[in-house]
Amino acid sequence: METRRAFSRTTIAAAAGTALSASRVWGANDRIRMGLIGSGGRGREDWGNFLKQPEVEPVAVCDVYDAHREQGIALTEGRARPFQDFRRLLEEKDIDAVIVAAPDHWHALMTVAACDAGKDVYCEKPLSLMVQEGRKMVDAAHRNRRVVQAGSQQRSGAHYIQAVELIRNGRIGEVHRIEAGMQRNVFPGLKPTALAGGLTAALDWNMWLGPAKEVPFDPFRCIYNFRWFWDYSGGQMTNWGAHHLDIARWIVNEAAPSTVSGAGDRFALTDGGETPDIQQVTYRFNKTVVTWTTSEIGEGDPLTLNIYGTKGMMTLLRSGFKIKPETMAKPGGKERLPLMDAMEVKGADLNVPHVRNFLDCVKSRQKPNADVEEGHRTAVMCHLGNISTRLGRTLAWDAAQERIPGDAEANHWLMKPYRAPWKLG
Repeated sequence: METRRAFSRTTIAAAAGTALSASRVWGANDRIRMGLIGSGGRGREDWGNFLKQPEVEPVAVCDVYDAHREQGIALTEGRARPFQDFRRLLEEKDIDAVIVAAPDHWHALMTVAACDAGKDVYCEKPLSLMVQEGRKMVDAAHRNRRVVQAGSQQRSGAHYIQAVELIRNGRIGEVHRIEAGMQRNVFPGLKPTALAGGLTAALDWNMWLGPAKEVPFDPFRCIYNFRWFWDYSGGQMTNWGAHHLDIARWIVNEAAPSTVSGAGDRFALTDGGETPDIQQVTYRFNKTVVTWTTSEIGEGDPLTLNIYGTKGMMTLLRSGFKIKPETMAKPGGKERLPLMDAMEVKGADLNVPHVRNFLDCVKSRQKPNADVEEGHRTAVMCHLGNISTRLGRTLAWDAAQERIPGDAEANHWLMKPYRAPWKLG
């Protein structure tokens, strides 16, 4: 790893070109030169969707795991240059924008460094691992006049946009309750997806850990299953919860809840993970209650996003949305009349429109559909749910100050120190 002094020189030199890059006037046919940081499963999905776009020119692929890096390069038919250290990739002057799809504990460091290096960023959700990281990401994007899109692709789905517009226009009546959830059964637990036989030279484990505390190599901690460890992610809350709660908050049209109350634990799974296998969190907004429920030990309905209005209930998923009318008794009789017409709309692809929105905003310099501020606010919602669950008590939230009033212990969880030599902003 380079010293802090050398890294500072690199950052300052890269930032010097930021103003010029931000003022560039993009033509409709200009190529957008891109790099991928984090070429795991989701990173390669993103990469593939970007590579379908005619103006995207793949320049570089970075990953600390050889197999993933090679797979990402293969998607470009060998056109992209390989990197193991993301800082070296960010030094390249022929890169306009990057995808950050590394594990969650890397999102803030990589996004801030990319913004400081004059790159626009498509960062996978959740935007951050901790609340204060997200604010620094927002500040870096604004300071450097960067376009930063969170990978919350539902924001660009035509039927999601239509559904939110219908709700805000009062189509299903007043909405005071939204329930969101993700359920599946993986009992007794998950297994390592790579390097199950032990650490090899194919993975730079120290660099994979990065700002997280040093621990011995465990194949279950990396690749897909990093999601179940607090040092790297936040369980299903920051996985599927980051998607569904983002839409719930969009519907409510408020920046943040006023109170959060969570309960749950890892009751049954025996795979060594840490995050809850059962969790329920209740968020109080001004006039709406939003709940999040996850179960890893009982499937039921796999995905849930139900919006309850006084005239009808909407079920909104990636497959589309359905509205079931509420009814009222007909005066003088037993017959009940619907308060609105039933409605059903099919869903369509979300990923390509979201990628398309980001690329269009790189050219126009407009805010994308899932702008960094929106990504941060939704990540905060997820983090507060996890903090409340872990502490076992209800939390108040001051959105303006981004603090938990009167709770020093809870505020301590809004950020934690990075392992040396890593620092954020």
